[in-house]
Formats: sequence, structure tokens, C-alpha cells
Amino acid sequence: MSAFYGRDLAYIHDAGFGAFARKAAPWLLAEMRRCGIRRGQVIDLGCGSGIWAARLVSAGYDVLGVDISEDMVAISRRRAPRARFVRGSALGMAIPTCDAVTAISEVVSYAADRRAGKLALARMFARVIRALRPGGLFVFDVATHGRVSGTVLGSRSGSGWMTVVRAKEDVRTQILTREIVTVRRVGGAWRQRGEVHRLRLYDPKWVGRALRDVGFRVRTVRGYGRLRFGSGWLGFVARKPLGRAVRGA
Repeated sequence: MSAFYGRDLAYIHDAGFGAFARKAAPWLLAEMRRCGIRRGQVIDLGCGSGIWAARLVSAGYDVLGVDISEDMVAISRRRAPRARFVRGSALGMAIPTCDAVTAISEVVSYAADRRAGKLALARMFARVIRALRPGGLFVFDVATHGRVSGTVLGSRSGSGWMTVVRAKEDVRTQILTREIVTVRRVGGAWRQRGEVHRLRLYDPKWVGRALRDVGFRVRTVRGYGRLRFGSGWLGFVARKPLGRAVRGA
């Protein structure tokens, strides 16, 4: 098994699965502007291959992208050279003062970091609200119970690549496991790699309470504008109040 989003899966994700970030971008930008955030620093947690970061830069924002995958960070740096990217975990990094934080496409659910779980997530919420300026915005989405039903097998392919994914949800442990096999043409040969991804499935009511406990005003969304989430998937829009003390910070 290769590293989390190793070279081949990072390449395939960028080549064949970038539509999520592209479709989410217009709504995310509109939401920030609606909150008066038209310039400033945006932290892109789990930046992936830099598609959303590049859109932010084009819109006039300063961007710090963070991803646990070294290969994803390398692609991001090529795509958005005016942004800054670092390798790190969304659950553990110190978040600098900023105007908005985003973590889109199940970023906070991934358990690539051993600390993944409720305690680490609640602590991250506290760091985010401390880092945000008054009126700042935190937008993210999580996997919840029912993300998949039973065991699901799927495949996708593109020019020079293919993926086969077996996904299964464990109701007892509330963990979703995705076993991913990638096949990629490299030079004149085909290369096969495998990865296993685990996601924590969070109770939306708990997530909402944890956000409010540290001082956020919270609402949930079923998608980012025209981009709709599937089953067992929910978004959160959390805003730091203007001119009020932050609890638990």
C-alpha cells in the first residue's frame, strides 16, 4: 500500500475528480462576499491539488493551502504559484490569523491523522475560531452515517488511468473504509497501486453543538449551491460573531 494520496492517486484525483472543487467554488466565493469577506487571508485545509486555492487567488484573496499529502501539495504549487502551500494535518496545525477557513470534500472526516476523532475535531474548531477575525467564516463538510449502504463497489476511468473502489461502512465503529486500487499508464507500462482510506462518520447534531460550544453561529447546508451532496454527507457554515467574546478559546 502506498502513502495517503500518493503520487498516482494524487494525479488521478486531479485529472478525474476535480469537478467537486470547481463546482463548489462559485457558491463558496458568493458566501464569503455575502459575509463581507472580499479580500484577506483564506486557509484552505485539505487543499488537494489546489483547484479551489487557484480560484481564490484569481478572486484576489491571499491563500495558505494545507494538505497531508506531499504529492497533492506538489500539484497545488504548480497550479497556484501565487498561493502558499505547506504539508500538514488539518487536525494538528497552528492556524494563523485569517478571514476564512475552508475544508471541503470530507476533509475533516479523513482519519489519515491518528488523532482523528471527536476530541481532535473539537480542538480544531477552537483553533479555527481563535484564528478568525470577527465576522470570519468557516465552511466545511463531513461524512455522516449512511454515507454508503452496505458494501459498494465502483470504478472510474480516464485517459491513462482507472480506479476501482470498494467502500464499506461499519455501523458499530462509525468508520467508513474505502479500499482503492489505481492503475495508471506511466511511460509504456501500466502501474498498479493501492490505498486504504478511513473516514470518521460524525453525528451532525454533535458537530453543530461542538461548533456552538466554542462560539460559532452555525447553519447546515445540503450542498454548495448547485453542487448537491449525496446521502450521509452534510455541510456546515459557521461564522464567528462580530464583537463578541469567544467561548472556550
